[in-house]
Amino acid sequence: MKRFAVLTDIHGNAPALKAVLEEIDERSDVDHIYCLGDMLGIGPDSNEVLGMLFARKDVSMITGNHDEAILALAKGEEYPQSHIHVKEHHQWLLDRLDQSFIPKLEQLPRLLNVSIDRYSILMIHYQIENSKLDVQISRDHFSSIVEPSTENMETLFYDKKADLICFGHHHPLHYFTGKHTVYLNPGSLGCNHKSRAPYAIVTVKNNDVEVNLKESVYDKTAFLKSYHTLQVPESEFILKVFHGNQL
Repeated sequence: MKRFAVLTDIHGNAPALKAVLEEIDERSDVDHIYCLGDMLGIGPDSNEVLGMLFARKDVSMITGNHDEAILALAKGEEYPQSHIHVKEHHQWLLDRLDQSFIPKLEQLPRLLNVSIDRYSILMIHYQIENSKLDVQISRDHFSSIVEPSTENMETLFYDKKADLICFGHHHPLHYFTGKHTVYLNPGSLGCNHKSRAPYAIVTVKNNDVEVNLKESVYDKTAFLKSYHTLQVPESEFILKVFHGNQL
């Protein structure tokens, strides 16, 4: 039996991540933690978030679209036109990012294939067609977001073969069982209209899977206020769309 945690879309929210990691550590029965991209972007706590994750030996990470867009700026590469509306925000984050994290982020893969006994698991930020797995972020390799449903998940991940596909990118919860595959997106850990940070605990035993959806409750008052204190670009829009104007 193996048990692991799935986190995704932390989006620079350090108190949310801290609450989840503390809750996982209190259990003492989680073998590994998988973080499925977009550690950066939207929230201002880039250094705190990456510091917590890279300091642990039980965490595996992959990149998301925000991570890769910021890396493109850092490396002087072509920036994706699909993200041009957040380029100023990404540059603001990059200007404040501890530069020692850049080579570490560069080394992260776009997907992970995990095998537990005979049970196959794919970890990916969102669907990338097999023909686009190696293209640069400016070519918009991630597929367009589709509404959560079993049928849409089976169509979206048409070229991926796994017993369980874990992903993020689209912030609401997805949990569907298709003909051959279970699809799991626990929801954005860092962007929520409530003071809660969702994640999942997955247990694989006897070639079967059990998914427990979790939420850590935390105080996000200081985090939300920091948008104004730090003068984060597009703060009013971000607080409204991603945090439901909780202030």
